[in-house]
Amino acid sequence: MTDTGEQQRLTIGFVGLGNMGWPMARNLHAAGFALIVRDPATENRFAAEHEHQGVTVAKAPAAFAAADIVVTMLPNGTVVHDALLGDDGGIGPALQPGALVLEMSSSDPSDTLRLAAELEPFAVNVVDAPVSGGVSRAVTGELAIMVGGAPGDVARAQHVLRVLGDPASQFVTGGLGSGHAMKALNNFVAAATHCATAEALVAGKRFGLDTRTMIDIINASTGRSFVSGTFDTEVLTGRYGTGFALGLLAKDVHIAASVVAATDLDAPLVALVDERWAKALTELGPATDHTTAHQAWWGDTLQWTGNAPGAPRTLHGG
Repeated sequence: MTDTGEQQRLTIGFVGLGNMGWPMARNLHAAGFALIVRDPATENRFAAEHEHQGVTVAKAPAAFAAADIVVTMLPNGTVVHDALLGDDGGIGPALQPGALVLEMSSSDPSDTLRLAAELEPFAVNVVDAPVSGGVSRAVTGELAIMVGGAPGDVARAQHVLRVLGDPASQFVTGGLGSGHAMKALNNFVAAATHCATAEALVAGKRFGLDTRTMIDIINASTGRSFVSGTFDTEVLTGRYGTGFALGLLAKDVHIAASVVAATDLDAPLVALVDERWAKALTELGPATDHTTAHQAWWGDTLQWTGNAPGAPRTLHGG
């Protein structure tokens, strides 16, 4: 665990207090770090929740001059770049030489490399450390973290990373940008699994199977996954409340498609999954929960009504 005395000496900037960023910043505050926070929509409420004790709301980039490490938890690399190097004066030039940016958003690795190059004149280094595990594990501080960067910078980031995630689920993936590439590829796997699970359930329902029985069988069989668990708790119940927006998953899949394209690999599945999530994004909008995606693909509800399954359809084959 992080040394408490060191934590009390470090000041952490935190940019992006959304569904994931809020509990992450709260855990850093609870661990003893002084925080400088920035998110126009939620920053005052966050500071008030902590009675402004050890929390400073940054009304201008200059407020981050006291930060040793700045965590960014924003929608994408473009927003991160604007926050750090925007035309109207970003946080980056306000940082002291030797400060570290810990980029924990789900960003395109090419954006991360460009950001690092543009921060280099200010003697500010970057580590990319995207996370997986959703809001529930952000709350408990048990996120899986994929870390890319120079070894010395990765070592400096440990004061923060060990608070936000389980050290056993922290993976150093390689050089700068490798964490973001890994996160996108991981989310592509999850998104592809979501497509397959939804397709199986819709087909089964139309055949006459009961969707609740189907998901129970999948979750007790070889089809089981984290995704099938969300179908159990979010889709069949109609709750649709994972807190992970459809626009974010569609973005990650598109990044994964770009990463794969750069390798010159014959990989038709990633292109198809990218197309499916782009369709869902267009029809349902970026803010809706990602678990609603099946509604765009089939216009069919998978909510379980408790009705017994109907008679199977007759199969006609050669």
